[in-house]
Amino acid sequence: MKKMEDYVRTIPDFPEPGIMFRDVTSVLQDPDGLKLAIDSMIKLLDGLNFDVIAGAESRGFIFGAPIAYALGKPFVLIRKKGKLPCETVSAKYDLEYGSAEIEMHKDAIMPGQKVVLVDDLIATGGTIEAGAKLVEELGGEVVKIIFLMELAGLKGRERLAKYDVASVITYEGK
Repeated sequence: MKKMEDYVRTIPDFPEPGIMFRDVTSVLQDPDGLKLAIDSMIKLLDGLNFDVIAGAESRGFIFGAPIAYALGKPFVLIRKKGKLPCETVSAKYDLEYGSAEIEMHKDAIMPGQKVVLVDDLIATGGTIEAGAKLVEELGGEVVKIIFLMELAGLKGRERLAKYDVASVITYEGK
């Protein structure tokens, strides 16, 4: 039986020399890989009491929605600024070159709800940290943050130290 790592394609020197790009599309294109990814991420939630799953655009949608479906939980979108039609809350965060902003609907999380955040990859942790701040601004509690892959060399886990963070696969480099 294949391991999750067997489904992830590694592309050396992309987007620049020295980077080992971990490509999630190879997981998504293989039905067994996709099933293993979703099942493995669900296992990270075993025994956890929570109310809502929220996923960061766009790959957090790909993994978060089927997890929410499988567990009978609602799914909340964390989107790029300007993409949601109702009243929103927003958070800015830094990127390697510049900054970005994400939003959630103001009514997406109710005070006291326990929330799991989902994304495909933790690198520096900026996007998901901003998502956690939005959940907290709305009165929710982030009870866990899960990823399919983690690039440990970029130290995103340190940035998220106050949260319970788990990933299916950890790569030591960048």
